[in-house]
Amino acid sequence: MRKRKDSEASEQLCKAIVEGMQENKAKDIVVLDLRALSSAVCDFFVVCSGESSTQVDGIANTVARYTRKELKEKPWHIEGKSNSEWILLDYINVVGHIFYKDARSFYEIEELWADAIRTDIPNVI
Repeated sequence: MRKRKDSEASEQLCKAIVEGMQENKAKDIVVLDLRALSSAVCDFFVVCSGESSTQVDGIANTVARYTRKELKEKPWHIEGKSNSEWILLDYINVVGHIFYKDARSFYEIEELWADAIRTDIPNVI
């Protein structure tokens, strides 16, 4: 496992993930800052929705490409690519969650981490 990065690097990665999501018109982007929680598994969750499984897959590809280009970062682990209902991009300190809109409401990840500092990112028109 890679060495934990400092908070500033996590913030930069979080910002790049948001920008990658916006590039592919992801909806309802939410950043959950988990740094103050003792039970946190990482520094940030970045959550968004796509309108179709094709868009969910496209958002994941765009985020991975964008973070590699801008920060030379690649996901340590990717899950969910086979069905594109919920794709998880694990960058160790920041985790991107890309949901098909119906799956997002089922899992309610924002409610599971309700103690986190939440930032809603406006949808790109």
